[in-house]
Amino acid sequence: MRRFGYHPTDAARADVRTRLVPPYAQPSPHLWTALGVPPALAAALPRVLAWAGPLLVALVAGVLRFVNLGTPKAVIFDETYYAKDAWATIKQGYEASWPKDVDKSVIANPDGVALPLDPGYVVHPPVGKWVIGLGEWLFGFTPFGWRFMTALLGTLSVLMLCRIGRRLFRSTFLGCLAGALLAVDGLHLVMSRTALLDLVLMFFVLAAFGALLVDRDKARARLADALPVDADGRTRPDAETAETLRLGWRPWRLLAGVCLGLAFGTKWNGAVVLAFFGLLTVAWDAHARRVAGAGAPYLTMLRRDAVPAFLSTVPVALGTYLLSWTGWILSPDNGKGGYFRDWSAEQGGVSWLPDWLTSLWHYETEVYKFHVGLTSGHTYESNPWSWLVLGRPVSYFYESPDPGADGCPAAETAKCAREVLALGTPLLWWTACFALLYVLWRWVFRRDWRAGAIVCAVAAGYLPWFNYQERTIFYFYAVVFVPFLCLAVAMLVGALLGPAGSSERRRAVGAIGAGVLVLLIVWNFIYFYPIYTGQTLPMDSWRNRMWFDTWV
Repeated sequence: MRRFGYHPTDAARADVRTRLVPPYAQPSPHLWTALGVPPALAAALPRVLAWAGPLLVALVAGVLRFVNLGTPKAVIFDETYYAKDAWATIKQGYEASWPKDVDKSVIANPDGVALPLDPGYVVHPPVGKWVIGLGEWLFGFTPFGWRFMTALLGTLSVLMLCRIGRRLFRSTFLGCLAGALLAVDGLHLVMSRTALLDLVLMFFVLAAFGALLVDRDKARARLADALPVDADGRTRPDAETAETLRLGWRPWRLLAGVCLGLAFGTKWNGAVVLAFFGLLTVAWDAHARRVAGAGAPYLTMLRRDAVPAFLSTVPVALGTYLLSWTGWILSPDNGKGGYFRDWSAEQGGVSWLPDWLTSLWHYETEVYKFHVGLTSGHTYESNPWSWLVLGRPVSYFYESPDPGADGCPAAETAKCAREVLALGTPLLWWTACFALLYVLWRWVFRRDWRAGAIVCAVAAGYLPWFNYQERTIFYFYAVVFVPFLCLAVAMLVGALLGPAGSSERRRAVGAIGAGVLVLLIVWNFIYFYPIYTGQTLPMDSWRNRMWFDTWV
């Protein structure tokens, strides 16, 4: 990782500013000379590529996610809940109770479908439905309309990951690689093309992580600016400064609190991410003060940073969560508003609390009982132990077109297959299993904070599900931590490329190995692309892609 900004052996002789705010890796001048690039242009190119590279990767991701977004022209999988809930939310501020057989009418004539009058009982907060509903407001109550915002957020998440990876690794190349891997992940693609809540949750979690990363850099730069400089111009540690300096206004951490509140307001597991990321940001503060010279960095963090960090995240997130219920709160409490909105008026709430708050509390307790008691079987349920190895993907849509119909070749002697399968790109996910072991090693034995950040983010999205192994849960929940798996793989690729000072032979072997790995992942994505996007395949071609019986 030295090539991309990590220099453990140089830590002792590097000045404190370099340790607090490491510089970004710059391409070798020999590269520009070999390409015939003038020196003035070569000096400007890194700044241009810092945005041009991520934008190009995001453009490719956007094409993959938006082309034929309205197909299948059907209500697929849990779109039967969220597309209609989003339409009701955007129209009246809360969900409605829809007839069970309304999906075909929505597809055939969406303008002719009346909004139900009765409120609907739902088990997830409203943010994700507001987001999906925005696309419906723009483009109508159609498959393209209800998938538009998830496709947009999926594309933007690729752009964000490129920039996050660049800041994390101090390398534009590794950042763009992480984003490119996310762009060609099958699970992320399918979730970007489907109106479910989990992609929205992933977006806000990733945005919060990025905001905390920016906050980390800015806080450390402020700390470095306050430290003394010796006669040689080198920044030196100073215990008094490190232990007494207040880091002041930190808007990026406030933004992270808002994003975490939006994540919480999409699905409740966003609250777990809030807890993990809250611990991560104060651990970063303690480490910064230790580098700056604090004798008791964790005690200093508790005195100077812990309370501001808490106030910037937890109350902000909770306030954002409550604001997301505004449509429900403002609805009538006479039985004609949101579900349970009239509970306090009917049952008698707490006199010194607003009636909407006691009604909302009752609603949330009922939802919690539902979630912990959800044990009914499902064909595509899976145990979290199997997620990383793709043990049981989820089929969102399946049809068997006859020969000569819906893209099935007329020469076929049997029916074809048309499926949308929520399946991660296999070679990417299996590589990520080894990459996770690598970043764990980097974190535990090399104290690499970047590896620790990746481990923290994966753990926040993954580990809580092991507490609910008896509950009905699904593999596609893993989309929340897919971006961090891509960061882990990018970090592994960086190690394969070799450290600075390696021989040409070592660099060549590393580059070939890394290049072959990335090309195989891209090929694997292309091979499975038809079953990610619902394209019609001859039955034998479809069977060839079902590598395991559990994928059927």
